[in-house]
Amino acid sequence: MSKVDSVTEPAQTPTGETPLALTRRARKMHRLLAQRYPDARAELDFTNPFELLVATVLSAQTTDVRVNLVTPELFRRYPDAQALAGADRIDVETIVASTGFFRAKTDSLLRLGAALVEDHGGQVPHRMADLVKLPGVGRKTANVVLGNAFGVPGITVDTHFGRLVRRFGWTALEDPVKVEHAVGALIPRQEWTQLSHVLIFHGRRTCHAKRPACGACPVARLCPSYGLGETDPVKAAALVRTEPPR
Repeated sequence: MSKVDSVTEPAQTPTGETPLALTRRARKMHRLLAQRYPDARAELDFTNPFELLVATVLSAQTTDVRVNLVTPELFRRYPDAQALAGADRIDVETIVASTGFFRAKTDSLLRLGAALVEDHGGQVPHRMADLVKLPGVGRKTANVVLGNAFGVPGITVDTHFGRLVRRFGWTALEDPVKVEHAVGALIPRQEWTQLSHVLIFHGRRTCHAKRPACGACPVARLCPSYGLGETDPVKAAALVRTEPPR
């Protein structure tokens, strides 16, 4: 019996498909999107787990492009957890101000640095249970770090990911943790991190929140939400972004 045949899910699926049909469709959509975005990756700039963790905390309510503009100076001044734990609050606020909510983010970063030093010897832990105990770190951030810094498969349910899997009819759930588990049941575990990148790329470039480019989508014929956006191929192509939004 194949892995697909052995999948066990609730009989009810969002589109009325059988669980087996849904699983096969989801995996085919993933394959097609992976072909469209062969360079899909984390779009935050980092060179080590500490930098990725800090950048991901900063990325809340802003774009990766904006975060990438401020992290070079932040990491130049505070290159590790020890330095961040002892950082000057006003200095950090000034550096990260353009990312929004800078006072709350600065507080999270200073407490994060202190927690890493006090509880983990200044190193970023590589277990979900330890990561989510850190200030400013939830499952989404933890999965980003685990998947991209440590090679531990994880599904990153950000706004793009959640929007797409609901449009695709993979799940009707809204809670990010429930979405993570529902989608994880459809896609092989070893593909979870890349799936996250591919869907986030597609959400940022083609399947936009307000006006998706349906006519330029590689999975249009498999998508139950086809027609929600522009279906004319020429007009849809004009909506496709080649770079992430700023």
